[in-house]
Amino acid sequence: MAIDLTLLSRSYCHLCHDMEVALTPLAEEFGATVTVLDVDADAALEAKYDELVPVLLHGDTELCHYFLNEPKTREYLAGIR
Repeated sequence: MAIDLTLLSRSYCHLCHDMEVALTPLAEEFGATVTVLDVDADAALEAKYDELVPVLLHGDTELCHYFLNEPKTREYLAGIR
């Protein structure tokens, strides 16, 4: 089963870049793909997540925001494998 994660990000956001870097080895470990979306390119996403960015999603499930919560994300990914 493929695991598709979405990282809501901004190009000028250092927290967003940090989360993307921290997420890379975890995504590789679980064979997950990560799609990075610029929240500013979508008015609906910007309205919903504006101040929470970066946000890591699996479908509609919010896994974490601001910083990668590695233990929580690892537990979640192990549970859906």
